Amino acid sequence: MKLSSLRRSALLAGALTGALAGGACAETMHASYRVSLIGLPIGIAVANSSVVGRNYKVDLNVRLTGIAALVSNLKMALASSGSLEDGAIAPSAYATTASNSRETRTLRMALDSGTVRQVQYSPFWDGDKVPERVPLTEEHKRDIVDPLSAFILPVPEGANPVGPAACNRRVPVYDGYTRFDITLSFVDVKEVNTHGYSGPVTVCSARYIPIAGHKTNAKATKFMAENKEMEVWLAPVPNLRVVVPYRVSLMTLAGTAVIEASELRFAP
Repeated sequence: MKLSSLRRSALLAGALTGALAGGACAETMHASYRVSLIGLPIGIAVANSSVVGRNYKVDLNVRLTGIAALVSNLKMALASSGSLEDGAIAPSAYATTASNSRETRTLRMALDSGTVRQVQYSPFWDGDKVPERVPLTEEHKRDIVDPLSAFILPVPEGANPVGPAACNRRVPVYDGYTRFDITLSFVDVKEVNTHGYSGPVTVCSARYIPIAGHKTNAKATKFMAENKEMEVWLAPVPNLRVVVPYRVSLMTLAGTAVIEASELRFAP
C-alpha cells in the first residue's frame, strides 16, 4: 500500500478516534492502542495528551508491527496544540511526519482559532491543483479542526459525559490535503475493562462526508462516503467535561480495521 493511502487511513482513524477537552483544571492521559485488520494485529498507536486550564496538547505515534511491518515499515508521528474557546476546540498548530523505507513526508500547519494561516509541505506538494480534485477554497479552511484535534471534543456543560451528549455532533476536519466532516450519532452505552480504566463508554456510529480536496473518481473516497460500518467508543475523563477514544472500528477496502485501547490512564 502506498504511503499516501496509509497516511490517509491513519488520519481518518485519528479523526474518528474521539475526544478530549476541558475546564479549568489540569489532566493528562496516556493511551496505548492495538491496531488490527481482519482480526490480525498490524500495529500499535500511543497517545499522550494534556489539558491545562484552557490549553491542550496531543501527541500520537503510530507504527506497523508483525507481518504488516514486513510489508511496509510505516511510522507516523502527529502533534497538535491549541485552546478551548467558548466550549469549542481552537487549534493553533498541527504537524505530521509519515515515513517508510522509500520516503518521508512532513506537513506543518499554523492556525488562528481554527482558521488555517499557513501549510508547509516537505517535499513540496501541489496536488490541490489536479483538475479531478474538488477545489479547496479559503472558506474550507475556516472554523475547522485538524485530525488530531478531532481527538478533542468537549461535552456541553451540565451534560452527562456518558450518553448522547458525548456523541451527537458534526466535526469539520481539514488535514492539509482534504476537507471532510465526521458525524457522530449516539447508539448505546457499554461497560469495558482495560489497564487503567474500568467503567462505561458511549458507543457512537460515525459517518465520513467528503467536502473538498478529494478526487471525484477516487474509489476509496466513494467507499468511505458510503460506509455505514464505522463506530467509535468514547470514555469519560475524570475531572473534565471530556471524552476520549477507547475503540474505533471501520470497514476499509481491505477489511475491518479496529483500534482498541490496551491501556488508558488518567492523572491530574
